[in-house]
Amino acid sequence: MIFTVMGSRRELSAAGIPLPAMQGVPFPMSLKRKLSVTAAAAGIAPVLLAVLPAGQASAHGYISTPGSRQAQCARGTVSCGSIKFEPQSVEGPKGLNSCNGGLSQFAELNDDSKPWKPTSVSGGSVAFTWTFTARHKTSNYQYFLNGKKISEVDAGGQAPGAVETHQVNLGGATGRQKLLAVWNIADTPMAFYSCVDLQIGGGGSNPPSTQQPTPTQTSSPKPTTSAPKPTTSTQQQPPAAATDWKPDTYYPLGAEVTYQGTRYRIIQRHTSLTGWEPTATPALWQKL
Repeated sequence: MIFTVMGSRRELSAAGIPLPAMQGVPFPMSLKRKLSVTAAAAGIAPVLLAVLPAGQASAHGYISTPGSRQAQCARGTVSCGSIKFEPQSVEGPKGLNSCNGGLSQFAELNDDSKPWKPTSVSGGSVAFTWTFTARHKTSNYQYFLNGKKISEVDAGGQAPGAVETHQVNLGGATGRQKLLAVWNIADTPMAFYSCVDLQIGGGGSNPPSTQQPTPTQTSSPKPTTSAPKPTTSTQQQPPAAATDWKPDTYYPLGAEVTYQGTRYRIIQRHTSLTGWEPTATPALWQKL
């Protein structure tokens, strides 16, 4: 197309952009074509960007109660690697039977020799709670013991809430067991995996109590009519001043205490207990 501007003949590109005059020199056709294509592309690009689909948000979740293996890692109950920062990310193809979802970076979740803390349950029906950091349409939830499916909860393709709790019948299993829970996503071939260690029907799985037992009358040292003479020790020196007697306290040989207004000196080193007051244990204390 040719038009006149202030007496000068100018050409337009196919996109309607005026082409510069070059002092009577014909404008090269190849350059005209390039300008036309560039202008057309500039108008089309925003349209392409507008119709490109946004990336789908990742869905994540894990069993939080009872404490699954990745939950124990996240809480610091068991020393773990990177899984402690992302317990919700154990995602793998559907149909696996591993605690780590086939992910090598989370292989320690498969390690049964690690000191996983089992949750003691009485058996029968147990509640398992999933915690989701991102929700996704769900096909179902499956629960396995010893490779056998013991429960399946149909989700009907619906997305869960922030948490989801299921009652699962353990089918009469007893003792130490490892349960595998699987969250199957509805619109992808992926699933999320979570293993839970259980002690079904009780057992010695919990750490021992640190509370010291209260001695009974039969276990307390029998008072004697004559206390042995205190011995001296060059390794342990009595304190400069007597302190009030207290239970659950270590008293070295020669230490002095005050109890009910009376002063006593230790003649047998020991850790005091309720029921071992100086008035009740003359074999341990000498009245001053």
